Amino acid sequence: MILELDCGNSFIKWRVLDVGDTRASAEGVVGSDLALIDSLVALPGLLLTRCRLVSVRALEETSKLVEALHEAFGVAVSCAVPAREMAGVRNGYEDFERLGLDRWLAMLGGFKLARGACLVLDFGTAATADFIAADGEHLGGFICPGMPLMRNQLRTHTRKIRYDDAAAERAMERLSPGRTTAEAVERGCTLMLRGFVLTQLELARSYWGDDFTVFLTGGDADLVVDAVPQARLVPDLVFVGLAMACPLS
Repeated sequence: MILELDCGNSFIKWRVLDVGDTRASAEGVVGSDLALIDSLVALPGLLLTRCRLVSVRALEETSKLVEALHEAFGVAVSCAVPAREMAGVRNGYEDFERLGLDRWLAMLGGFKLARGACLVLDFGTAATADFIAADGEHLGGFICPGMPLMRNQLRTHTRKIRYDDAAAERAMERLSPGRTTAEAVERGCTLMLRGFVLTQLELARSYWGDDFTVFLTGGDADLVVDAVPQARLVPDLVFVGLAMACPLS
């Protein structure tokens, strides 16, 4: 069995694959290394033979997780690393090592699936957009606060904005102007994300006309999916790229 990990700023997304299979036999999202180990230990019949991960966390944090996995399961861990070029995609950053690994892997996955020009939109802690031309050239991208950051900034820096997760969920039943603080914040932030998406689509069309594929990924991609009906929703796009960056042969 193969364990795949996407270690983001806020959460760790994990899944377990049987060797030779691309579909997950188990998967989940956790908030800490300990919670990850506990979730895996609780799986019946788990027998890990290999592990690969991508991490945007500090090297020390990632190293501690690698050690914990080895101690708990006796498994060696293959970690994705930056690259100037891979699988036909050329990193467009002036300093290629500064491009976030999660973005890089999502681009690899998107280009493989699109087999041509693509726009990769990822909605996690941050919202990101990356443009990859038909010849594999990464033209660059954009980063802005995602839904968690926008929401938390308003809650933290505005004294009267206080509401719980249940109120936030109820607020998203529609997108009409809010009549409560929760509705106004949740709907306003969602509309900002949608505006971000529409701007990226406009720019992509200026490059490639209609000859490109749009990918939506990340935990909050469902907030914008109906605004981009032509897009492909691929929740595990980073894992597609991870398998390319860390082949386990």
